[in-house]
Amino acid sequence: MKFVCSACGATAPVTTRAARCACGGLWKLDFKPPLFDPELIDRREWSLFRYRAFLPLDGAESADSASTQSIEKWRAVTLGEGMTPIVALDEDTLLKMDYFMPTLSFKDRGAAVLVAHAAAIGVESVVQDSSGNAGNSVAAYCARAGIACEIFVPEGTSPAKIAMIKSHGATVTIVPGSRDRCAEVCRAKVADGGAYYASHVFNPFFYEGTKTYIYEVWEELGRVPAHIFVPLGNGTLFIGIVKGLEELLAAGLIARMPKIIAVQSERCDPIARAWEDGAAEPAHITPMPTLAEGIAIGVPARGAEILEYVYKYGVNVVTAPEGRILEARAALAAKGIYCEHTSAATYAAYLDQRDRHGRIYDSLIPMCGAGLKSDH
Repeated sequence: MKFVCSACGATAPVTTRAARCACGGLWKLDFKPPLFDPELIDRREWSLFRYRAFLPLDGAESADSASTQSIEKWRAVTLGEGMTPIVALDEDTLLKMDYFMPTLSFKDRGAAVLVAHAAAIGVESVVQDSSGNAGNSVAAYCARAGIACEIFVPEGTSPAKIAMIKSHGATVTIVPGSRDRCAEVCRAKVADGGAYYASHVFNPFFYEGTKTYIYEVWEELGRVPAHIFVPLGNGTLFIGIVKGLEELLAAGLIARMPKIIAVQSERCDPIARAWEDGAAEPAHITPMPTLAEGIAIGVPARGAEILEYVYKYGVNVVTAPEGRILEARAALAAKGIYCEHTSAATYAAYLDQRDRHGRIYDSLIPMCGAGLKSDH
């Protein structure tokens, strides 16, 4: 297992503290898990680490193997994340309730694996930038692991999210300007001070955690729905979903890739515009304010990688109408589902696509964050 630069192909050990290759390219993880086999799921473990045979933990082992130091690392980090239920909203729509997580966000999937890796290689302090959810997840898991943490957030971040980050003992630095500007400031500190960058965008261990979303869907339903809707900003859930589906396909557990529909905000849509033009790089845009703060990413660092997946698997990239986000949120709340605005934006896009093109049967939509986190 090693890091491989996505730009020049250079390699580095996964113990490196370098956030990216010297050439500027982002790391990919050269890790090939065993074929996904239900017999390797540890059904005694009620967290996403039940799938640890397929995760890049040092000395990743089957459920029957003896305990090792690396196994103990994840045991000291896990907060019981994962294993979220799937709820039928109506005859066509399933909701994966990923805000049923320790920090009320799907980002716990990636943070648990990333922080377990950081603990295993002896990291003592980390920095990260976030619109709120990923920062809260990393802060919580670092607190659990005894790792010092500083989270950079853009101005306008939900006060509830900031309060949660601080509650875990992390330092919060609020950066004036956009989400992209926040990332620039944080990365400058990484470059200047050599701090370990526990980034949900740069660090590929994060995506190894989010792929468990699809493992769970397959295990819970015994299949994968025909249509998979997913919010798309930096691509943390999108990339994980694609990786998980690729593994199920390779194992022969699904016959074909489902139809993936990636959702951007109509006010921040660099991938959607690139897709419309058939471009290999995200479009240059000027983000506008949007309720869907979790996907308000004007310059996605893995944009080219996301677009490669989009074209490879025939993904549709659509936008959520800003004017329908609150309508969608209210419709979900009326059925007992109180989600944050970014999750509602995905449902708004689903409703918009249904109105435009007719019934979309057997659709799965993630409820990524709890509503109390975005009441501002």
